[in-house]
Amino acid sequence: MLHIIWYIIVGFIVGLIARAIMPGAQHLGFIMTTVLGIAGSIIGGLIGRLFSKPEPGSAFHPAGLIMSIIGAIILLFIWAKLAG
Repeated sequence: MLHIIWYIIVGFIVGLIARAIMPGAQHLGFIMTTVLGIAGSIIGGLIGRLFSKPEPGSAFHPAGLIMSIIGAIILLFIWAKLAG
């Protein structure tokens, strides 16, 4: 249960940072910002694992937060292009 709350908190922070970096106005509320951050973390984690494998038994990937923000920016860019 605590993991889910942690994912929501980190996802919201990552979503806020991605929205602050990406220029323009995004009309996303609290829930969509959190979903953006969580999905960005998943995409960033997949991209990070393509380039380097974490140590066996490691809880984190070394570039976790940075790649999460980059993944969220990629999703925000795609969202802006599809939404018009």
